[in-house]
Amino acid sequence: MDINEQLAGEFKIRREQVDNTVKLIDDGNTIPFIARYRKEATGALDDQLLRELDERLTYLRNLEQRKKEVAESIEATGNMTDEISQSLQKAVTLAEIEDIYRPFKPKRKTRASVAKEKGLQPLADFIMEQSLANPQKEAEKYIDEEKGVASIQEAIQGASDIIAETISDDPDIRKLLAQLYTERGVVVSKAADAEKDSVYSNYYDYSEAVAKIPSHRVLAMDRGEREELLKIFVEVSEEEALRFINGKYVRAKNDCGNIVKAAAEDAYGRLIHPSLERRIRSELTEKSCNSAIKVFQDNLYQLLMQPPVKNAVTIGFDPAYRTGCKTAVVDGTGKVLDTTVVYPTPPQNKVTEAKAVMKKLIKKYNVTAIAIGNGTASHESECFIADLIKEIKDELDHPISYMVVSEAGASVYSASKLAAEEFPQYDVSLRSAVSIARRLQDPLAELVKIDPKAIGVGQYQHDMPKNQLSEALGGVLENCVNSVGVDVNTASCSLLSYVAGINGTVAKNIVAYREENGAFKERRELLKVAKLGKKAFEQCAGFLRVHDGKNPLDNTAVHPESYCYVEKMIELFDLNLNDLRKNGFGGMGEAAKSRGIKALANELGVGEMTLADIVEELEKPGRDPRDELPPPLLRTDVMDINSLKPGMELKGTVRNVIDFGAFVDIGVHQDGLVHISQIADRYIKHPLDAVKVGDIVNVKVIDVDPVKKRISLTMKGLN
Repeated sequence: MDINEQLAGEFKIRREQVDNTVKLIDDGNTIPFIARYRKEATGALDDQLLRELDERLTYLRNLEQRKKEVAESIEATGNMTDEISQSLQKAVTLAEIEDIYRPFKPKRKTRASVAKEKGLQPLADFIMEQSLANPQKEAEKYIDEEKGVASIQEAIQGASDIIAETISDDPDIRKLLAQLYTERGVVVSKAADAEKDSVYSNYYDYSEAVAKIPSHRVLAMDRGEREELLKIFVEVSEEEALRFINGKYVRAKNDCGNIVKAAAEDAYGRLIHPSLERRIRSELTEKSCNSAIKVFQDNLYQLLMQPPVKNAVTIGFDPAYRTGCKTAVVDGTGKVLDTTVVYPTPPQNKVTEAKAVMKKLIKKYNVTAIAIGNGTASHESECFIADLIKEIKDELDHPISYMVVSEAGASVYSASKLAAEEFPQYDVSLRSAVSIARRLQDPLAELVKIDPKAIGVGQYQHDMPKNQLSEALGGVLENCVNSVGVDVNTASCSLLSYVAGINGTVAKNIVAYREENGAFKERRELLKVAKLGKKAFEQCAGFLRVHDGKNPLDNTAVHPESYCYVEKMIELFDLNLNDLRKNGFGGMGEAAKSRGIKALANELGVGEMTLADIVEELEKPGRDPRDELPPPLLRTDVMDINSLKPGMELKGTVRNVIDFGAFVDIGVHQDGLVHISQIADRYIKHPLDAVKVGDIVNVKVIDVDPVKKRISLTMKGLN
């Protein structure tokens, strides 16, 4: 297989793009670096496509390696033929290769292997010829007490076992039947105990075509089976399956043909069906996991790229009942200014005292935003904060508002070694309040400290293959961090470790160098950091920012390797470097555009796409892509689920997107569900085609069930 040609066809891109990308990957370049700084080579392939190509490249290389191993193994047995060799070369999945290898693969003891040990292979071959000869008479020759063949019946049974295994090992039959199962199979779910009520009651007597069953239902059934509440099967027409087998193996209507036919039925029921059922279910689960991980990736990306609430002094409010609400005041840079605990919730209900403390903190530190965790006692806390804002707003010379923030993973972070190192002076609960405040201020910088699986977006994340999920979500984190850029003088180890080319050890070394030598003055100073060599510097430099450093370009996404082109432009346009340092590079960008990017690129000897990126960055140095998104929806009042009525129109924030809809926060503590059928006026294949986590949307209430805490919403005709 020409792997690069295969990739070009699959991804519908030019062979040259694939060749260049594969070489860059093999040379140890990171995906963010390739996506941003090697656009000429890749033809401007984006981060996501590059990751998918890298993943597929690994699969195809493993496929070729397995083909080689299987070919060598078959050759060693002396059974290799041109037909088998060609079949191996044509195989496009690992499953196909294993089916080809199956007849030659060393097996543990089977009924067929026992029969072969008894010398019954020739009898099996005789029966398979299906001549008019009498099989019983032929079987008499194989009766041998010493070999354990006591009768004609035992001899024929042993031969039948050999025939059944031969049929089962036939790769062509398996390929045909696998196609039958995929196209016409049905997934059937039954209750393990029909009398026992559970969340899986919808699946107690359920069936759906293998070809049509959606991912979330597969994952729900899998979980129900693991919890021993469901029994799952894959069914297909046995008559149709046997028609495939008999069509190839049963060639005569005589005694031998009847034995082969019976062996075919045994092969299907005992060997083929259980094997294919496992394979189909495994493929469905794998496909569903891939789909769920993709949804998780999209949701996580949107969550991490939420616009920060910049320069806002923020109170983080971690709700609780008995132990009180932990409170932390954090300045616009994330520095903790004050902490306390108030008790406005049951059983203490010290509302008046809590308001007095909160008013004092708000006035003392000019607080403009309050972030409330969405955990236990969140609704009571939201009512308390909304009431407090009403009372204090006329006493302030600045507006103040609040937002309910997901605290998923906050407790995990608070109890972590990282949090202990960051806030050794605070106990676990106060660290959680700080984290909640910072999540509102800069979701990306705070959420990178938490295992992505604990962030709480997506569906069935705890059922996903751990390594696959971690790798996929790690890629999202890496993409987000490098898209935004990182201040090398303030970033935490967690944030730095997601910068291209920097691992956990180097991230710690950067922080250690910073603490020992003071702030970095320029990017090239990074080369003095232990274990950060030239290759790592090449990968990370463009994504790290140095504010107020020696070179103003160090605070942009322009890579140091391209500084020479900026210097040539300064000379070409007869500009003053000191003026540029003082007033910014905006004028330079305008001059470049008026000259014409293509003509200027030829003049400078640089790629057109690279120059376009440089010019865009010079016009908006240090641009944060999150600033271009709508700001988060902050509130000043609160509603209750009991106050909702069908027909009410509200504004809300999309909190999670799943296969069958989206959950929207409308300010009543309980998120409402917009079913996929209610998201858009047009047909959509998946909710992600229309909404993303963090979107501010208009919704209308369809139905409310306060007892079950269910809210049904629609977005049709409103957005």
